[in-house]
Amino acid sequence: MEEHLLEQFGDRHDVPGRYQDWKQMIAEADLDIVSIATPTFLHAPMAIHALEAGLHVLTEKPMAQSGEAAAAMVEAAQRAGRVLDVSFNHRQRGDVAALHEVVESGVLGSLYYAKAGWIRRQGIPGLGTWFTKAESAGGGALMDIGIHMLDMALHLMGEPDVLAASASTHAEFGPLGRGGTNVSISEVEENVPFEVEDLATAFLRLDGGGTLLLESSWAQWIPYDLCYVTLYGADGGATIEWGGDAQHPHRKLTVWTEVAGIPAELQPVAGPDGHHAAAVGAFAQKVRAGDATAHDGSLALRRARIIDACYASAAAGAEVAVQP
Repeated sequence: MEEHLLEQFGDRHDVPGRYQDWKQMIAEADLDIVSIATPTFLHAPMAIHALEAGLHVLTEKPMAQSGEAAAAMVEAAQRAGRVLDVSFNHRQRGDVAALHEVVESGVLGSLYYAKAGWIRRQGIPGLGTWFTKAESAGGGALMDIGIHMLDMALHLMGEPDVLAASASTHAEFGPLGRGGTNVSISEVEENVPFEVEDLATAFLRLDGGGTLLLESSWAQWIPYDLCYVTLYGADGGATIEWGGDAQHPHRKLTVWTEVAGIPAELQPVAGPDGHHAAAVGAFAQKVRAGDATAHDGSLALRRARIIDACYASAAAGAEVAVQP
């Protein structure tokens, strides 16, 4: 328990009730909702306990360390009749919202292929922390940042079902102590083995014949961090890309299509980013709407099942079906 942070944030935000035991907090505090921002392996037990106590739950991504644990969370939400939501805050980006409108307008036609990736120059989030332990994190770069790109790509494509995954994982930086950053990490243990991947790639087969290529890496020999989602449609294509170093960041949203038979490059206007606050606001709206059956975590569970299939494929060296 990080008591110094409890006091620090409690003082900063004038929080009257400060607990070192989360079960005690749920039992004693007069709560309607709980936000879970703990190491991944705690998401399921905390969420299930809170749901069974009658609380609505917002948890950080990834939903849980496995699809099995995520399914248990959904079942608890359904039994309790409470909202269970997972914060995919990158979905709140202005360029993602703008591209979603483009897709919905039909400009790109039927989407049949997409590529999405997040590749860091040096960004293993804390060598020697829970992030790099298989049991506590459930996985590495794919589980941590690849899940964001998977969510954005499927959201933009209209939520097609993912049928099967063929994936590969690598750990070339972490085991050698390379590529780490301790930004926002307060507890580092000595002699903790690097048990997860620092790079993962996956080829996903979609219902209807479409495909999605996904890559994620915590550390790589590239000049700067790069994130992207590229969509290929029958009538047009589009890409979101952002990255660069702190002094020279870049960001672009571009659409390629035809206008009156003439090739055209369009640059839709993106609104402001919503950041994490918008994800919290969306969760609050779901709670206020009172329809927990429509927000029981099932969509995030589907993401967890896909990640499970990717890791199973990497271990087997063969394509693996995604559990429905």
